[in-house]
Amino acid sequence: MHIPRLRGRAREQQTIAELQAGAAAGVGGALLLHGDLGGGKTALLRHAAAAAPDGTVLLWATGLDEEADLPYAGLQSLLQPVAERIADLPAHQALALTRALSGQGCAADDRLALSMAVLTLLGTLGREHPVLCCVDDADALDRPSLDAIAFTARRVRAHRVTLLLTSTAELPLNGVPQLPLRPLDLASGRALLTDLLHGPDHGEAEHGLPLWDTRSRVVEPDDEVLAGLAALGGGNPRALTDLAGSLSDSQLAGEAPLPTRLPADSALLRTYRARLDRLPPDTRWLLLLAAADEETDAAGLMRAAHSSGVDIAALAPAERGGLVRVSRGGIVFPQPIARALAYEEAPLAQRRAAHLHLAQILDADSERLRRAVHLAAAAHGPDAELAEELEEAATGGGYSRASAALEHAAQLTTEPGGAASRLVTAARYAWQSGSAGRARSLLRRARPAAPGVSAESEVLSGEIELRAGATANAAESLLTIADRLAASDRELAVLALMRAGEAVCFSGDYPRYAEVASRAAALRRPGDPPDLEVVFEHIAGFAYTFGGRHHRALAPLRRVLELGAALDTASPLTCASAAALLLADDVGAHRLAARAVEVARDSGDVSALPLALEMTAYAEYWLGRYDAAAATSMHGLRAARACGQGNYAGDHQAMLAVLAAIRGDREQALRHIRDIEVAPGTGQVNRPKALSQWALAVLDLIAGRPADTVARIAGIACPVTGRGHIVVQAMATPWLVEAAVRADDREQAVAALAGFDLWASSTGDPVRRALSARCHALLAARGSAEAEEHFQQALALHLAGEADFEQARTELLYGQELRRARRPRDAREHLHRALETFTQLDAPAWADQARAELRAAGEAVDAPAVRAADVLTAQQLQIARLVCDGATNREVAAQLFLSPRTVDHHMRNIFARLNIRSRIELAKALT
Repeated sequence: MHIPRLRGRAREQQTIAELQAGAAAGVGGALLLHGDLGGGKTALLRHAAAAAPDGTVLLWATGLDEEADLPYAGLQSLLQPVAERIADLPAHQALALTRALSGQGCAADDRLALSMAVLTLLGTLGREHPVLCCVDDADALDRPSLDAIAFTARRVRAHRVTLLLTSTAELPLNGVPQLPLRPLDLASGRALLTDLLHGPDHGEAEHGLPLWDTRSRVVEPDDEVLAGLAALGGGNPRALTDLAGSLSDSQLAGEAPLPTRLPADSALLRTYRARLDRLPPDTRWLLLLAAADEETDAAGLMRAAHSSGVDIAALAPAERGGLVRVSRGGIVFPQPIARALAYEEAPLAQRRAAHLHLAQILDADSERLRRAVHLAAAAHGPDAELAEELEEAATGGGYSRASAALEHAAQLTTEPGGAASRLVTAARYAWQSGSAGRARSLLRRARPAAPGVSAESEVLSGEIELRAGATANAAESLLTIADRLAASDRELAVLALMRAGEAVCFSGDYPRYAEVASRAAALRRPGDPPDLEVVFEHIAGFAYTFGGRHHRALAPLRRVLELGAALDTASPLTCASAAALLLADDVGAHRLAARAVEVARDSGDVSALPLALEMTAYAEYWLGRYDAAAATSMHGLRAARACGQGNYAGDHQAMLAVLAAIRGDREQALRHIRDIEVAPGTGQVNRPKALSQWALAVLDLIAGRPADTVARIAGIACPVTGRGHIVVQAMATPWLVEAAVRADDREQAVAALAGFDLWASSTGDPVRRALSARCHALLAARGSAEAEEHFQQALALHLAGEADFEQARTELLYGQELRRARRPRDAREHLHRALETFTQLDAPAWADQARAELRAAGEAVDAPAVRAADVLTAQQLQIARLVCDGATNREVAAQLFLSPRTVDHHMRNIFARLNIRSRIELAKALT
């Protein structure tokens, strides 16, 4: 049987698989999966059916609204395939169940007998074969059926029965474990879309029911198309399926605009519409009020309901139907289409009435922007006065609200230039709020526009393109725009140059940074305001650094630090953090980057978060705080994905790969590299690719392939042309030198170290100077006084820094040097310190190297102890602890409701995983 593949549901599949495995071993279980319509609940049931062991008895029922008033209709549907076995039940149970299923009802005194009949029937079947009961849409079952099934679910542990239920809303089934079904993350959504658009590779689940609708495509889906659809689908598998099935070939290739909503024939749309149509008028009115204002909270909706003469209790049917949820945080629609449908299915006059009603109850001062938006939505046509009111009110709201307000203002504006200007401003706010797709859409609507508006639009388009599209193209277009604006709009030209420099740095086309710097120098004027001066100094300092003139870079970079801290906004603070990194002021860089993150979050400018978090992670790397750097990079990855900055998401993913590789975690490093996705046209040696090569180079060195390490790091940048990622190559230089020495390629090591020495000496930073000294020690003759002097110098410098890992690596390399120079006693001192630090930092690959060197130096070293928590499952750990407390296998089985045979099986696995042979050793392993 073909077992379908589900994307983004590993946790749920694992939970269900464990239930089924337990049932097959004699320990039954039940689970309620609840989540939004279209979330994949039915697909999980079908997957469970397809994965069930051969011979499993499969019973299936689906709750139907049309049968919700028919007592025991759901139970009859579930048990119909095994109805002939009812006669085998005890007489009283058989009679109660037969009457209920035949429509004769069940007297109150017989309800227990009826519920016991269901349990006994399933238990009897389970003695012959495992039983899988799937009850889909349990919240739509008739109440008597649900009560009987819930009774059984609480008591199946003693039987070979798995009982799976699904519901849209949480059901109050006490004693039945529940598992919420979350929306798919963006990566899983894109993977599902790729599956759908490449044709039917999922096959069909059991009973011939298709898991997802799929169709074969000739056109390869564009990356931007996948990202746009994944965001539009909101992590809902059914929505993604419907969207994928609606695309034309030109949309698939990215040549035509993507849909902005589900197609009219969408299955998910039909389901929502059917539920909406069954609601009473007062419920529809409350839903419309909630849908008309995304910021309405529960208190606001109650106020709106009261002022319109409707009891808030009228919302209950919509909550039960999964159309809306009311939480402390506000009114939550499960899908954007649920909100859109609740709004768009209402008559135009009623929508206008809702906006006017909301405007009346909002305070004209404290809620000026929201009130103005509602008045605009209710306007009959162009209104210059209201458009101006919206534009003024937008300055006091968050970026998302301001963007919506400016879009409304543009619609109320008759003059084309004014409308275009407002659309461009709306696009800027949309970008800052994290809505890259919406920003692009607004910019397209703003064309054609007046020259000034057009220039602002082009600069914003270039910024979006460099972070989410073809960075190399963005650099070219931004330089062209800067040239065109140099005489007419100097401030906008400077911003274009700043973004062009950012694009050059990402794509690794560093020789072009000189072009950016020369244009910037021509635009500079005496007495420039601080917000312009910081950009000029930033570009000048970076240009000097990239040209190898580090001493010339010091003054402008230090000035950037002063100006960035004084301006205290996200962009200058991020510039200052980058400058501090080039100055090797890692503590200052971390402080400035962390402040940039704080300011960006406080202001709502989420577009600034990915780069600010990237600077934070680099600072933490140099400070030796690898765990913190990994956590920051993970935050940065999520932030970049959330706001559509795919290129910077690649940066964070690649940095995670570097950090995993340094820890020696090969599997995780390779997984991060595989997950990197950047847009086409980002340069031959873009930053994620350069960081990935560094990660792979570290893995090669750990695996004993130093020549491969040299080739990878040397290939990151070309010293002749300057093309490639010279900054990443500089960070990786200590690894290159070590590998080159091992590979007997000293010429390559000397050439690489020369540039690193210039940087380290110009900054005076003890960590970088320690790494430089270590590299010189490795290049010196083995056993020479020069090598020892450089190693001692490196260790002394390490004491003034914070990079414990690099200090331990220096101790390890020094210990190797001393051992090979036949000084084992001296070597052991350094190797012990290295081993201690690597163990504390949880770097097993490096700890193993230190142990190997200690053994080679003549010291017996025990193998690292295996930690039980690292290798045992939660259930195995529970069994092991009970055994260590003195329980026999049979006592453990009774306490955990397992069979003794199952406990015996677990104990054998526990002994094997911990590499032990007795319970005495087990007790030691757990202490």
